[in-house]
Amino acid sequence: MGGGLLVAGTTSDAGKSVVTAGICRWLVRKGVKVAPFKAQNMSLNSFVTREGAEIGRAQAMQAQAARVEPTALMNPVLLKPGSDRSSQVVLMGKPVGEMSARGFFGGSGPAAQPQSGAVSPGKTLHGGRQEALLGTVTDCLRELRGTYDAVICEGAGSPAEINLRRTDIVNMGIARAARFPVVVVGDIDRGGVFASFFGTTALLSREDQALVAGYLVNKFRGDVSLLEPGLDMLEGLTGRRTYGVLPFAHGLGIDEEDGLRVSLRGAVRESVVAPPAGEDVLRVAVCAVPLMSNFTDVDALAAEPGVVVRFVDRAEELVDADLVIVPGTRGTVRALEWLRERGLADALARRAAEGRPVLGICGGFQVLGERIEDDVESRAGTVDGLGLLPVRVRFAVGKTLARPVGSALGEPVEGYEIHHGVAEVLGGASFLDGCRVGSVWGTHWHGSLESDAFRRAFLREVAAAAGRRFVPAPDTSFGALREEQLDRLGDLIEEHADTDALLRLIESGAPSGLPFIAPGAPA
Repeated sequence: MGGGLLVAGTTSDAGKSVVTAGICRWLVRKGVKVAPFKAQNMSLNSFVTREGAEIGRAQAMQAQAARVEPTALMNPVLLKPGSDRSSQVVLMGKPVGEMSARGFFGGSGPAAQPQSGAVSPGKTLHGGRQEALLGTVTDCLRELRGTYDAVICEGAGSPAEINLRRTDIVNMGIARAARFPVVVVGDIDRGGVFASFFGTTALLSREDQALVAGYLVNKFRGDVSLLEPGLDMLEGLTGRRTYGVLPFAHGLGIDEEDGLRVSLRGAVRESVVAPPAGEDVLRVAVCAVPLMSNFTDVDALAAEPGVVVRFVDRAEELVDADLVIVPGTRGTVRALEWLRERGLADALARRAAEGRPVLGICGGFQVLGERIEDDVESRAGTVDGLGLLPVRVRFAVGKTLARPVGSALGEPVEGYEIHHGVAEVLGGASFLDGCRVGSVWGTHWHGSLESDAFRRAFLREVAAAAGRRFVPAPDTSFGALREEQLDRLGDLIEEHADTDALLRLIESGAPSGLPFIAPGAPA
């Protein structure tokens, strides 16, 4: 086939990630060898591939939908925000420096600060600006196209960000470079979808508009026949058809880029046929620390019948929690300050003294320790941690990216590591790469709770410490639940999109003669 498609969106969170995953699953079920691709991602939810490269979790999820192993080629540029104005730049799976938004998107901002040995100390980042990375991303896309029958690309934000179009490498920039047709996804649940479709198209240049083949409505509730007159009028106005109307489906926000969603929480809430296996539910409170990363770590807990997961930011919300999780963060020292400012640090200390369960993951593990030496991330120097675990952390310039395998609580565990902090464990019982003291656990391993037997063993320990008559369900398979969700995404495309027309787009490109919609992009 050798073709491809760009899935763009009218806004961020329009559903590009899940639509891309759904198209990948639909195609692979048809026997098409397909790969996902996102030239540039901005997210604090990341994953480590088997070759030790860091990519967005959304692209790892899309690779699973396509039934292929994720690689750095599928997400060559990853931006990990460290503040409102700067991000760590991860290029081909490795961090290469910190850069201001102005510097990255083409302004005259400061040069990137190099990291991890990717460039020599004292040198500025070569190709650090977005515009200079177009060659890198097109090379990655070219390699994928040479390996797979089809490549389904995900855009970022909106293609009509007219202030960023000159240096764009992820929306119309990559579509133009690859001559890929574009389908624009709009979230009708937000309202204004017709205006968004029309306005998005009308703000593109004539050359960009020639690749916009049409639209895909997402999250529709109700009778489609009531929507059809509007779709007909939209086609009359733009000369572009709508390729499908996808119904609203609960519990399908898997491995999203950012936000405060628990991917499987909706599915658990709907599982009235799967009550708790024991007499009690288990309440889990996740501290919503600043720059929270990999909050998908708690998805596997939310998938357990009888486990209720919620994000919290007040000390009083920890009172009735059976387990408190301090998750990963891109700003460990900032998270520590935030916990203290809000009284959550004192609440965690009281829990530890009372023998009530606390779990720290990655940055959350680091804040539970005695001391943090950070001259890399926050450059705060030496600061005191919460002192709940006998651990001292020193931030290294190089980033640890690994896929560890081990055992804990008598069960096998797999995970992945993404951190600059190096932990020196000075006591306590061994727990993965970290330690445990009483009912306080800490580890750098993300994803460990996806190991079913280990998760059940951990929940039994939590229930015992919390005095709850909670029993983990004996047959919950997180991997199987995720596969079911990916199949549901594939079903949505197969049942509610014009798949014949989509296949023609992927194989042959955008239709010729698509009309220009005024005014077009500003000169």
